[in-house]
Formats: sequence, C-alpha cells, structure tokens
Amino acid sequence: MRALEVAAPWGADALKVVERPDPAPGHGEVLVRMRAVSLNYRDMLMINGMYSRGSATAGGTITPFSDGCGIVEAVGPGVTRVAVGDRVATLFFQNWTSGRPTLEKLSSALGFPVPGAGRELATFSQDGVSKVPDFLTDQQVATLPCAALTAWRGLFEDARLEPGDTVVLQGTGGVSIFGLQFAKAAGYRTVITSSSDEKLARAKAMGADTLVNYRTTPDWSKAVREATHGVGADFVMEVGGAGTIQESLKAVRIGGHIAIIGVVAGAGEGVNPGALIGNSARLQGLSVGSREMFEAMCRAIELHRISPVVDKVFPWTEAAAAFAAMQGGEHFGKIVLQF
Repeated sequence: MRALEVAAPWGADALKVVERPDPAPGHGEVLVRMRAVSLNYRDMLMINGMYSRGSATAGGTITPFSDGCGIVEAVGPGVTRVAVGDRVATLFFQNWTSGRPTLEKLSSALGFPVPGAGRELATFSQDGVSKVPDFLTDQQVATLPCAALTAWRGLFEDARLEPGDTVVLQGTGGVSIFGLQFAKAAGYRTVITSSSDEKLARAKAMGADTLVNYRTTPDWSKAVREATHGVGADFVMEVGGAGTIQESLKAVRIGGHIAIIGVVAGAGEGVNPGALIGNSARLQGLSVGSREMFEAMCRAIELHRISPVVDKVFPWTEAAAAFAAMQGGEHFGKIVLQF
C-alpha cells in the first residue's frame, strides 16, 4: 500500500508518497481501505513541524490526517462493533469513547501520536471508528471527525443554549460552517464573520442572519451588539485565539459562553480578566469530542439531512496543493483529499 509521510525539514514540499507493507488487523482491530480524508488547520501545523502536543517533531516521521472515511476490509478477532463492508469514519481521539476528557483519552489523537489516516490501508481499534449516515458521500463523511464534532460539542454539549439564542461564528472555515448548519437546525440566530463579501453571501444563502466583514468592520463586536439590541451574543465560536479574543469578550452577553477552538488569528492581546469577570462570561477551551458525541451528532445529521460543505477536492497524492489552498484561505467549508 501507499501512504503519505512527512519528516524534517517539514513543510508541504516534504510530504512524500511512500510504499509500505499492507497492514493486518490484530485482536479488536479493523482494517479500513481509505476513501477520503479532509484537512484541518492542525494538519497544516503538523506537516510544518509546529504541532506542540507531545512534540510532534521529536518522533521523526508522521503519517498525517485525523479525519477519514473508508470501508472495512477485514476485522480481527473479537470485533463486534463493525463488519466487513461497513462504511466508517475515523474518530479523532481513538480512546475517547465517552465521559469526560482525560490525559489518556486526549493522547490518542490520529495523525499524532497515533499514525493518521493518510494511507490507502489502515488498522484502527474497533473503538476508534464509527458507522456513518448512508446519504452522505465519502467526501462529506471525511469532514465529520474534527470540524463537525468540534462545532457540535461547542453548541450542544458545553453551552446551555435555547432556540432563539444568538451564536457568533468566526470565519467560513469548516468548524464555523458546520456551526452555521447545526445552529439553523436548532433554531438559533446566527452571526457570521468573514473578510470576504463573496463568502458572506454564500453564508447568507445557507441561512446566516447577520453578516459582518471583519476587514471593513474590525470592531465587529459592535455589529453583534446592534443585532442583539445591545444584549450581546449567547455564544461565540472563537477560532482566532489571541488575535480576536478581545472582540469576542465585547460581543458576548452577560453570562454568555465563548468556546475557544483555535488560534488561527495568531498573536494579539491576551484575555482581559476584568472583562471576563465583568460580564460573568464562561471561556472554555474545546478539543473535538468523544465517540458518544460523534454518534449523537450523526443521528442529528441524519434526521435533518445536513450535508457537509465540501469546497475543494484534490487527489490524495496532491496533498501539497491542498495545503497551499488552505494556507491561502481559498476555501469555504472543507478541503478534501480523494483516494
């Protein structure tokens, strides 16, 4: 079989397609023939040698990608959750089936430290895959494990929201577009930000209620306040980190919830404790979710017939071009590699 690998000196140009022996499933394991994988910002950090958890660069070679869709080709002894021929998604955390996160559970992420889904054939624990809705394409399924589950957990597992509440979704990448789709299905009002009027128009066509171009309106919290008659948003999906957190603190209502799911905006001012105390807001870091959450999300996707937005598709052997598209911010929704 062939696999994608990257090592020092790192970077998209260091990604290589290599030949490796076909794996065989052991006890409790399944062999999956991969059909598609999707890109996350984490993957870009990883291939550039910048992923810090456990020092990704210290281990030498990495097989990237946490998010994949494939067909079970063989099962090892003791497997009961899936059968040969089942279509499955990989789970971001291979050992987090349910309950609260722990260090052990969060140390089982695909891509690193567990070899990722960027290979034609892969073995996974039966607990590390899940069956998926039949109506979705392979490419759409591949977008679910990280971006979709992150949005799902933020909105429905961690925050205490009710229909009619207002949620702010930063940007038009994978998590925010899933957040828009889930929020509309749940009856929330949505505010979405972007630096592109074209992308905002696409978000409006998907049902976004309030659109804010943060390039022309850098103090976008004022627009959120205006849209909520001065009250502020009940929930903010914070994807920027230090570069945008101050606006999120200004935009959230008293007692509101800010879910920090990324650091894509780079450097900036840190959290002002006074602002956080002053409005009694809750600021929570969020790293994907459990298999139990994933399966609940899939039931909702099936019920509401929510179709993930796949914006760009590349052959899996052209991963470097896909990362260049991500780096350039060209996408709306998700970028997928097809096997």
